Amino acid sequence: MAKKPGQRSSKLSVYLYIPNIIGYIRVLLNCFAFSQCLTNKALFAFLYFLSFVCDAVDGWCARKFNQVSTFGAVLDMVTDRISTACLLVVLSQLYQPGLIFLSLLALDIASHWLQMYSTFLTGKASHKDVKDSSNWLFRAYYGNRMFMAYCCVSCEVIYLVLFYLAENQTEKLVDVISNNLKKMSLLSLLIGTSLFGWAVKQIINVIQMKTAADACVLYDIEKKHKN
Repeated sequence: MAKKPGQRSSKLSVYLYIPNIIGYIRVLLNCFAFSQCLTNKALFAFLYFLSFVCDAVDGWCARKFNQVSTFGAVLDMVTDRISTACLLVVLSQLYQPGLIFLSLLALDIASHWLQMYSTFLTGKASHKDVKDSSNWLFRAYYGNRMFMAYCCVSCEVIYLVLFYLAENQTEKLVDVISNNLKKMSLLSLLIGTSLFGWAVKQIINVIQMKTAADACVLYDIEKKHKN
């Protein structure tokens, strides 16, 4: 059945929400950033972090202009996950053992995908709605914007610093981190202040994956009982 003109106009208006336009800009920034990652580290780091900052800007715009949308939330998450995944893949080729970064990638993707899917199954409006969780750290993470922002920024900062420090494809991760923590420099300060937030983010990913998996299982059990 053909869509009415009003429906097409309404659909286009959502695609053209200000936060969603910022989301498209983030995608372009990341594409250009990764095209430069092997030739211009400084430019890559700047563009990548600028895209990350835009993530906070589009969230603010969504609330400010009352343009919150499911499409925008999914666009944000997909952009975040793909950009982080690409950076982790690059790091896996620069450091030994590369499996560490690939494992972090798998955990990040699985955790957020399960969380988003379980959100739709349970009928919640946002994947950040975890008020009913029994885990205090999980509630604290999503319940406090500043704490969540610190953890997310910490992850990106550590990955960007590690990328910037890599000089060849035989770097040992432990050696690079320990050597730079001993130095009194801006990069060592960034690593030192970000390690705690990065660690909390990985713990949250594990908790989130288990919680979301439980929600999917409970949905299956309830569905079976209804039948």
